[in-house]
Amino acid sequence: MDLAAAATLTPATRVIQFETITCPYCWESIEISLDLSVDAQQQVEDCSVCCRPIVIRYSAADGELLSLDIVAENPE
Repeated sequence: MDLAAAATLTPATRVIQFETITCPYCWESIEISLDLSVDAQQQVEDCSVCCRPIVIRYSAADGELLSLDIVAENPE
């Protein structure tokens, strides 16, 4: 499903899952939300502790999380 198709989904058909990840900069645990109605997605979110950008890549099928990759946007 592409992003345009996902945008037309009603709230009842969206599958939001919360995951706890470790920030690749400060090593603190933070919670993120993933929209599993989209087959694959990449997004950048700032860490809620240190405010540095984290690249989040994931894939899903039938509302189930298949893979999750967390990396620093600016490796040091």
